[in-house]
Amino acid sequence: MSSPRNIALLLIDFQNDMVHPAGKIGANGLAACVSARDILSRTRSVADVFRNYGLPVIFVRLAFQAEYVDSLSVAPRIAKLKAAGAALIDTWGAAIHEDLQPRAGDLVFNKQCVNPFFNTPLLSWLGRHNIRELAIAGVATNLAVESAVRYADDAGIAPIVLEDCCASVNDEMHQLSVTRILPIFGSVESSEKCIDRLSKMGTTQV
Repeated sequence: MSSPRNIALLLIDFQNDMVHPAGKIGANGLAACVSARDILSRTRSVADVFRNYGLPVIFVRLAFQAEYVDSLSVAPRIAKLKAAGAALIDTWGAAIHEDLQPRAGDLVFNKQCVNPFFNTPLLSWLGRHNIRELAIAGVATNLAVESAVRYADDAGIAPIVLEDCCASVNDEMHQLSVTRILPIFGSVESSEKCIDRLSKMGTTQV
């Protein structure tokens, strides 16, 4: 890891429509995988460690304006989102899950696509705060997490995927991503290893 103050935690799409069993997207199996892997509890613990060290915690969620007027993609999945009425801003579905609520000092950015960097303030904020490493947790591993890792690498930010804080709609997709795809662009490790390295890099709790 780099300097203690040059790392942040990125949490992607931990919103009700994605990770709650009643979510309009999560009900397709994603929420069940999140629950089976204890993703929310483990991610909350990691986020608390980052906060205790005074390190940035950044949420990026999928949130569209009414009628999806800000949607750009023409892929078939967008038609499915619209039909379900999923991820509309200021609705329960777009809200961060109650088990992983943002705290004072956390950042929350909205996106209208898979990539958490595209058309959001994320990259400029990271650059302004000299963030060189980005620990990443979220759903789905093979979609938004992969997209974030690829973009971070292209931008010169070292991505660290917290494998046990990510999930896909099934374990096969998750494993393919973390074993074959993501290691090409960054490191893949457990949340425990990340926390252990934070404790050894001279970071002090606040």
